[in-house]
Amino acid sequence: MSSTAAQGVAATRTDAAPMPAKHARALRLWLGVLALLIVAMVLVGGATRLTDSGLSITEWQPIMGAVPPLSEADWQKAFEAYQKIPEYTELKRGMSLDQFKTIYWWEWAHRFLGRLIGIAFFVPFIGFWLLGYIPRTLLPRLIGLFVLGGLQGAVGWYMVKSGLVDRTDVSQYRLAAHFGIALSILGYTLWLLFGLGADMPAGRTSARGRAGVWVAAGVLALIFLQLLAGALVAGLDAGFGYNTWPLINGAFVPSGLGEASPWYLNLFENPLTVQFDHRMLGYTVILATLAQLLWLTLRGSPSALIGSALTLALLAVLQATLGVWTLLLAVPIELGLAHQAGAIAVFAVAVYHFWLASHAASPATQTHAAASA
Repeated sequence: MSSTAAQGVAATRTDAAPMPAKHARALRLWLGVLALLIVAMVLVGGATRLTDSGLSITEWQPIMGAVPPLSEADWQKAFEAYQKIPEYTELKRGMSLDQFKTIYWWEWAHRFLGRLIGIAFFVPFIGFWLLGYIPRTLLPRLIGLFVLGGLQGAVGWYMVKSGLVDRTDVSQYRLAAHFGIALSILGYTLWLLFGLGADMPAGRTSARGRAGVWVAAGVLALIFLQLLAGALVAGLDAGFGYNTWPLINGAFVPSGLGEASPWYLNLFENPLTVQFDHRMLGYTVILATLAQLLWLTLRGSPSALIGSALTLALLAVLQATLGVWTLLLAVPIELGLAHQAGAIAVFAVAVYHFWLASHAASPATQTHAAASA
């Protein structure tokens, strides 16, 4: 092993000294770029869903699949593979090769971004490790992030497989799982990013501070649940029906919510119930973020915490407004993607608020801040 590599390994194993500012900036930039790439991949995935492009590539080739068709013969071969699946035979029969190329490129771009994220993680990771930029405590967390990325690729193919044989679309369950893992990867990346070089030493949190952490965690969990409900809406194409607001079929609580049997299948397989649940969760998210803001303000919480809670509440209101607009216009692709981007923004701010709440109430943090004043 070279002396540089040896120094890198040694630096990884010792964390007695604080992380140098130069190292923290480099790691923050790296994780920030990764977070942006993840957001881009999620949005391209949304476009893939809205354009019915997700089943256009019927094979999973992690290496060779990075190369798109390069000749007319290659394109014809890919098209013939697509023509064998139910989506084509039952819904898209008669599609031209040019139309197929359009949906193919959406799915190819989505998979290409997944590969790009893997490279954008692994190559800098090795470089930073060899240079000694990665603290010992951060190393297993970054490895865990890489493992999550690999799992996401496998789940993505597992989702696609559900639409290749007996269905004309992918399973809404697998779509929700795929989206949920993507959110988890984004949230974990942001959590690591926020903590890099933060001047907030760890410490025991007071009972008062723990209450704020639990509230922030509850709001984040509620938002995560709402986003999963949105994935079920997308998986069932439930946003293309019941395009009225605030009533559905002339009622706030419409009939037909419990038509499926057993009853719990309505939560996942009845488009009316799934859309109704998504609406109700949206209202609940708004109320929860506003209540959190009011609670933090009344108890005299730190201004940074109140500021992040205010940002979260405003974004939640704007996102719900955008959701209503998208629904009323029967989900045009531009608004559908804007709504998904808004959901990601709400989730990211909720992660930041939870991170801030987890650190802002630490007695060690408060002592350090007082000493620095």
